[in-house]
Amino acid sequence: MPQSLQPLERLMQTLTERARTLPEGSYTTKLLKGGVPAIGAKVVEEAAEMVEAAGEPGDAGRAHFIYETGDLLYHAFALMAYRGVSLDEVAAELARREGTSGLAEKANRKAT
Repeated sequence: MPQSLQPLERLMQTLTERARTLPEGSYTTKLLKGGVPAIGAKVVEEAAEMVEAAGEPGDAGRAHFIYETGDLLYHAFALMAYRGVSLDEVAAELARREGTSGLAEKANRKAT
């Protein structure tokens, strides 16, 4: 993995470990114990905040957007850890779609 993406890999490793051990006093543990309803609600909340931040002007808006994107990725990764899905699996899915028109891929999903 490129060095710049190593923090994402470390985060996923931490979340996977927390899902396995459920350490007391961990925010991640609290989320994981809440299951899909708790984690999903945070994903939806953070996605809305990210979209809102994307519309903010200037450097401050850009910094806020980066911050909110980090929050969204954390919660999405927490949901992945809850489901036992790895970054490699998601990367493989994205690689499978590479070079395919998004419109064609969506149409193929409806056909199956």
